[in-house]
Amino acid sequence: MTDDPLYNDKAALRSQLLAARRALSPERRAAAALALADRVPPLVPAGATVAAYVSVGAEPGTGPLLDLLHRRGVPVLLPVLLPDNDLDWAPYQGRERLAPAARGLLEPTAPRLGPAAVTGVGLVLLPGLAVDRRGLRLGRGGGSYDRVLARLAAAGAEPLLATLLYEDELLARVPAEPHDRPVHAVVTPAGVQRFTDG
Repeated sequence: MTDDPLYNDKAALRSQLLAARRALSPERRAAAALALADRVPPLVPAGATVAAYVSVGAEPGTGPLLDLLHRRGVPVLLPVLLPDNDLDWAPYQGRERLAPAARGLLEPTAPRLGPAAVTGVGLVLLPGLAVDRRGLRLGRGGGSYDRVLARLAAAGAEPLLATLLYEDELLARVPAEPHDRPVHAVVTPAGVQRFTDG
């Protein structure tokens, strides 16, 4: 632990949010995953590639969404975690082409395209534990998606940035640091919330 109050605030909030997710029933999780699959496709720009991820544990489920996008022929890139916590990317080619990886993740077995591949997508779906009314996202603390956001900014890429959450994870405020970049939207089973500053 550290004496940094912001670090401690984030750690306490992460612990609380993760506990609330674990308490959700399997039925509620499954219903949320199906609802998210309905909410996200209208956000995909015509002809665009989507950067998504395979949900794990009690995260808002992405399985039905990935299957739907795949059936519709929407190109999807999924992350491959690198040893330094940065992300490489590879195409999603169906559930049967996912393999177990470190930290309980599932990753695509297709050839990797490099960390910069994300700069060519039209929609980036970011995992998170909460987002506040400013669009600032609280992640798990590994920094992988902070690197993705910095890479997008450095490349001048401006995809739509959206975080998938359960309804009660859109908060009034989350602890933030000066380098934190806001997302443009939150997608919950109930609908899409866009942020005017994003």
